[in-house]
Amino acid sequence: MGILDRFSLEGKTALVTGAATGLGAAIAIAIAEAGAAVACHGNRRPADATAEKIRATGKRSQSFAADLSHAEGPEKLFRAVTEAMGAPDILVNNAGMIYRNSAEAYESDAWATVLQVNLTSVFLLSQLAGTEMLKCRRGKIINIASLLSFQGGIRVPAYAASKGGVAQLTKALANEWAGRGVQVNAIAPGYFRTENTSALQKDETRNRQILERIPAQRWGEPEDLTGAAVFLSSSASDYVNGEILVVDGGWMAR
Repeated sequence: MGILDRFSLEGKTALVTGAATGLGAAIAIAIAEAGAAVACHGNRRPADATAEKIRATGKRSQSFAADLSHAEGPEKLFRAVTEAMGAPDILVNNAGMIYRNSAEAYESDAWATVLQVNLTSVFLLSQLAGTEMLKCRRGKIINIASLLSFQGGIRVPAYAASKGGVAQLTKALANEWAGRGVQVNAIAPGYFRTENTSALQKDETRNRQILERIPAQRWGEPEDLTGAAVFLSSSASDYVNGEILVVDGGWMAR
């Protein structure tokens, strides 16, 4: 098999959560362009537009809705995808949320919701998908971590805690499943132009400070993440396990 063939996802089925917009939409489209059928999940809004873009390329895609802030959301989503498209060979746990407030005033309800969406649902979906993948000793799970998997951030204690947990969960699952044919890895995006970072982009001072720190001297665009996602979804990464791949324009190198 040639090297480019090892990046092909032909014949695979992927589930990408949080695929309605931003990073999730870009990842879903890229995985489809690499050959996979893609189940596009929407949490706050339907992922119909992403699924339509994929179908326009001739690839199979369906949109699914499930609220991952509810305890039953992950199982509801996984069952719906499996019934409609079969158990996924690739799972991308991208759906996430952020809530900003000072630590001393952080509401317990907000804390619980952020942890449920960003960490608990990631584990539950990985558990559901992993159980099926282990049966055939083949599968790829990609979690979306963050720079705050390594750093504490400011005014986002729940987000930082959840993304630190995602990094450790990635390693824990890789330790258990790598020897059984399932690769579990994560991508840690830097500062990307998405809805989650719109407040920072509009803050003149913070925007300047961020750009001064990034060696690439620009915000990341969603497409900047897609190469890493396709790599970790493909057989080209079969010996990569428990990796937290940073895609940040050089932020962590400073």
